Amino acid sequence: MTTFDDAELNHPWEVTPAEARAIQGRLRECVERRDRLPPVIRVAGVDVGFNRRRGLTRAAVAVLAYPSLELIEQAIAVEPTRFPYVPGLLSFREVPASLAALDKLSQPPDLLLCDAQGYAHPRRMGLACHLGLRAGLASIGVAKTRLIGTHGEPPNARGASSELRDGAEVIGAVLRTRVGVKPLYVSIGHRVGLATAIDFVMRCCTRFRLPETTRHAHRLASGPWP
Repeated sequence: MTTFDDAELNHPWEVTPAEARAIQGRLRECVERRDRLPPVIRVAGVDVGFNRRRGLTRAAVAVLAYPSLELIEQAIAVEPTRFPYVPGLLSFREVPASLAALDKLSQPPDLLLCDAQGYAHPRRMGLACHLGLRAGLASIGVAKTRLIGTHGEPPNARGASSELRDGAEVIGAVLRTRVGVKPLYVSIGHRVGLATAIDFVMRCCTRFRLPETTRHAHRLASGPWP
């Protein structure tokens, strides 16, 4: 892990796609890929929705007590959309509003579960890595679809997984959270190792394919616009 000064970490968000890729390339060396998270009693889901007609981004954070998964706090932030949709650069489009929503909480969560890629990214700097790094929080990427990498099909059993690889490197896991449903793509974000990430995702999944954190955050982010 490389340490950067505040100016590097607090980079501007309104940049060109080429500048954004360069920022990702520098910041990926800052991501901590081993467990360094506090005792988890507040776990949060983060999701983002857009109003394209009005040019607005709405980020939602739902905080659940852990391990009971009871909803205890939520926050929404709405900001102008300042970055175009570019695959691989979604953090520049979504993280600013997500940070604003996190700032509205009475206290920060101990762990973030992001509806996004983390380390399973072409530059190893998906949204879960970027948000965790910028917020100074442990984070996990829990994506519904694959961005990069190859994998075998995980066994059809709850908690079964297969490695997600990019060449020889393991970049994540393909995790079956329910029997008979499509798996999720789990990768580290920041300050969490892959085995720990898988364990937390499974503990946050109850009767559904998606973690309860994601389900609560998605309802907030996708609700009607005023």
